[in-house]
Amino acid sequence: MAGASIEATLELWASSLRDVKARMRPLFTQERVAASAGAFLDGLLGNEQRKTGWMRAEAAGDPGPWRQAGHSGPRAVGSR
Repeated sequence: MAGASIEATLELWASSLRDVKARMRPLFTQERVAASAGAFLDGLLGNEQRKTGWMRAEAAGDPGPWRQAGHSGPRAVGSR
């Protein structure tokens, strides 16, 4: 990627993220759950250095951290 413009690099990252989300989509039976999983990825890759459940929920537009904690697995739900 040496010499690639920042815009080209960002577009490559965005394209790769879209590909990952598309590959994940068949794992979910409901569109809203797939969208929530995509928002979870967006939150993990966001600018915040500290990513609490509340911060991830806010970034995803969720009313609270419960849905975000559910994506993290059963241990995360009990560790709030």
